[in-house]
Amino acid sequence: MECMPVWKRPPGAWNPWPSVLRWGLAWGLLVGAGVLFLGGQPLWAATPPVKAPPTASGTTQTAVFAGGCFWCLEHDLEHLPGVLSAVSGYSGGHLANPTYQQVSGEQTGHQEAVEVRFDPKRLSYSALLRSYWRNVDALDGGGQFCDRGDSYRPVIFTSTAAQKAEAQASLKAAAAELHKPVSAIRVQIEPLSRFWPAEGYHQQYAERNTVKYNYYRWACGRDRRLDALWGTRARSASPWAGKGSQTTANPRKS
Repeated sequence: MECMPVWKRPPGAWNPWPSVLRWGLAWGLLVGAGVLFLGGQPLWAATPPVKAPPTASGTTQTAVFAGGCFWCLEHDLEHLPGVLSAVSGYSGGHLANPTYQQVSGEQTGHQEAVEVRFDPKRLSYSALLRSYWRNVDALDGGGQFCDRGDSYRPVIFTSTAAQKAEAQASLKAAAAELHKPVSAIRVQIEPLSRFWPAEGYHQQYAERNTVKYNYYRWACGRDRRLDALWGTRARSASPWAGKGSQTTANPRKS
């Protein structure tokens, strides 16, 4: 028996198409909402919690940095030898468990930040600091690169007296490498109160959205500015170059 086209069915015959269309429309709206509100990722593709691999020593430390867009800073730090995990999130504000919309609205006092969990036997905090500095514009306190506003300003959040001392020493070393007075450095050093992980769709954004991420990073001018500021040491953890040493950094006149 041949299937009868819908338009040839007798009046009153059961017609499945309205139900099919209604379900199809509902499913399309659901998927569309996932793509719209989860940064281009379907609802079922939300990132599970980040789990760091265990260390041989069983001892780990954490560091929290703000340096503009957390997609970029997470990507810059997570591949360093000795880093176990890097999580995008928020720190520095007064609101508990803030959302991206609240933070980007500049009403909570938070900065986009990255929490780095690392093995101190493989990567020292001082080396991690050097890599952080050379991935930010140390002379810009009004945001970072194309991202402007308090939520994008650069901050080193310290959780212990030892971290604070090392952060302060690194600030002086960064100023010397850039041939700038310490007063010209706009990266702040602040005590860590709480780190709040960001929504799942922000985690590992560079790996999960490679094309969009690479275009954003290029359009924002991040690497061009880093190269102009830090020269051949941009994005590296190499030893500091002080006032008496040779450096190819070319800092902006300010």
